[in-house]
Amino acid sequence: MSLFFLLLSLLCALAVTYPYLLYGRLLDVVPSQPLHPKLGHNCSATLVFCAYNEAASLPQKLDNIAALKLRHPDLEVLAFDDGSSDGSLDLLLSRRDLLTVITGSGRNGKAHGMKQLSARAGGEIIVFTDANVTLREDAIDALMAWYADPQVGGVCGSLIYLGTDSSATAAVGSRYWRLEEKLKSKESRTGNVMGADGSIFSIRRELYPNFPDTVLDDLTVSMHVIFAGLRLIKADDVIAYERIVGKRSDEIARKIRIAARAFHTHVFLRQKLNQMHAVDKFKYSSRKLLRWFGGGFLILAALFAMLAAWLVSPFLALVCLVICAGLILVGLRANKGPMASIMEVIIALLATQLGIIHAVRGRTFSVWSPAKSR
Repeated sequence: MSLFFLLLSLLCALAVTYPYLLYGRLLDVVPSQPLHPKLGHNCSATLVFCAYNEAASLPQKLDNIAALKLRHPDLEVLAFDDGSSDGSLDLLLSRRDLLTVITGSGRNGKAHGMKQLSARAGGEIIVFTDANVTLREDAIDALMAWYADPQVGGVCGSLIYLGTDSSATAAVGSRYWRLEEKLKSKESRTGNVMGADGSIFSIRRELYPNFPDTVLDDLTVSMHVIFAGLRLIKADDVIAYERIVGKRSDEIARKIRIAARAFHTHVFLRQKLNQMHAVDKFKYSSRKLLRWFGGGFLILAALFAMLAAWLVSPFLALVCLVICAGLILVGLRANKGPMASIMEVIIALLATQLGIIHAVRGRTFSVWSPAKSR
């Protein structure tokens, strides 16, 4: 019987690690689907972003927009202020030469704001980004080249995090994101990326869908490219920069909010997800569904391992429990090093699982606040 519980523990551990360690290797054997970008291809574009209390980030953001518009004078830029109270709106309004500002009635959330902006966008391509994100000056040129291929309906850029050595939270977050970027590149090579990150992605304007304010707008909007029968790809030469979250409490709150909204998105898109091709279903299950339940699998792996030890010897189980408790305490107190990193991974998995539980119970997260530790 102890061997049975040990096997269950190993299977749960496999479920935890599969999306990060094995999924990418499986993608390596999937045939490539080449595309044909054309440098110099030109089409009109609208850059959109939402802001809430981003006064610290906006001066750099506005300078970045000015640099982008020097290369692309016809680039339309629209910003939505979601009821900021720190002077963000005044900063945005002070640069009417660069952008058009749209305001809401108090706090409505990013999804609501993006819908307002997209409805007013005049460009053939809508480029989505965040108020705290800057784009490399050639990003728009690189982006447009991919739209020369009529198969392409959406393009995800590549995000580089800054400040990655500020804490264990930042270091683990950075390593996780580098893995994400590699997996997205592999997904893109083999067909479609399973959803975009809101820091930098774009779609053809006519593909923009309607959706409730409680979902992740970036995931919802980007997945509709796939539902329309076009390619959602990742462009490694479209570069964006963002400062990473450095404080554990900020990252926990962020993980919970994103996971809850992601699950509501899954429920909203479920019918269309079921109609995807088999390869895309495999990708979505591997990179989305399994990760959301990684915290639950981790807890089950520990419980089954403890049961296996108990059946061998109650004393052995007690020793294992004491050792695990001690390691957890060491990890929680550590600021850097392997134990701190392992603890950050565990906390991230559990925070994501908590977000899913909130969503299943009906809790929604429509609004957001910028992390103070960025």
